[in-house]
Amino acid sequence: MNEKKKTVHKLIFGDSENMEELQDNSVHLVVTSPPYFNAPFDYPDLFKSYDAYLEKMKKVAKELKRVVAKGRIACIVCDDTLIKGKKYPVVADLTKIYIDEGFIYRDKIIWLKPEGYIRISRRSGVVLQHPYPMYFYPDNIQETILIFQNGEFDYKSIPKEVKESSKIDIGKYQENKWYLTTWNIVNVLPLKNRLEEGIAAFPDEIPFRLIKLFSYVGETVLDPFMGSGTTNKVAAMLKRNSIGYEIDLELCEIAKEKMGLKQSLLFEKKDYEVMITVREDAKHLRTQLQKRVGNQKSVVKNAKRKTRKSIR
Repeated sequence: MNEKKKTVHKLIFGDSENMEELQDNSVHLVVTSPPYFNAPFDYPDLFKSYDAYLEKMKKVAKELKRVVAKGRIACIVCDDTLIKGKKYPVVADLTKIYIDEGFIYRDKIIWLKPEGYIRISRRSGVVLQHPYPMYFYPDNIQETILIFQNGEFDYKSIPKEVKESSKIDIGKYQENKWYLTTWNIVNVLPLKNRLEEGIAAFPDEIPFRLIKLFSYVGETVLDPFMGSGTTNKVAAMLKRNSIGYEIDLELCEIAKEKMGLKQSLLFEKKDYEVMITVREDAKHLRTQLQKRVGNQKSVVKNAKRKTRKSIR
């Protein structure tokens, strides 16, 4: 690839179950994190049912099978979801969906977060109040990165100069233990006064590693659940092209900021260009979801107050 050639990043606001803008076999890598099924502090009641959620995931997987080039990789960051005491087996069900769609199940990486970064509930505390068998529920500090492959990859199809320009830093690979099936990476908490406030965004390090490990310079990375645009931002940094689909139009300004399109950065020289498309099927979701999340937090606070009173 010519080092002076700009990469192109297309941010499409619309539903990724229809990726009509993309040609068959045109994507070299998928890095994405689908919405957590109706997660109380991220997407409360976003889907009518778990079956409806899985149906949406099937439609997106079908489109990914169409657009991903032969032999290339789709990485899905996901986790089982706990709602009102019931655990939904998202990881297992997404694995089955992608296998049924024709992808090869290549591998699985467990992303471990620091213990102090638990976002929602510390269920293990039940044992402190009831130190008896059957009261144990573990606190979750992990997510799963599912890795699927669209058939066999032809290693000889990559020109030598492209291989050399895409070479992996072995020192970093070994120092940060990329070679393990567990990755210890600090997660992004959607706190106030952060760009990701109220957004379930993964840290830059996740797409950074996956893009370096599974794509070459100048290729195209797709995120069908773009969110705030983390995958696109990292792809630009690593001299890959990118495409992102996001149904929530309210995230547009945040994605622009991540891609360096805000006024203060307009005069900086960039080695990439950004194209934004807004389709008719884009929706306004963030404000509505944050109101629901606020209600969830109120319920939790009230429950804690009642618990403290009962303990006294």
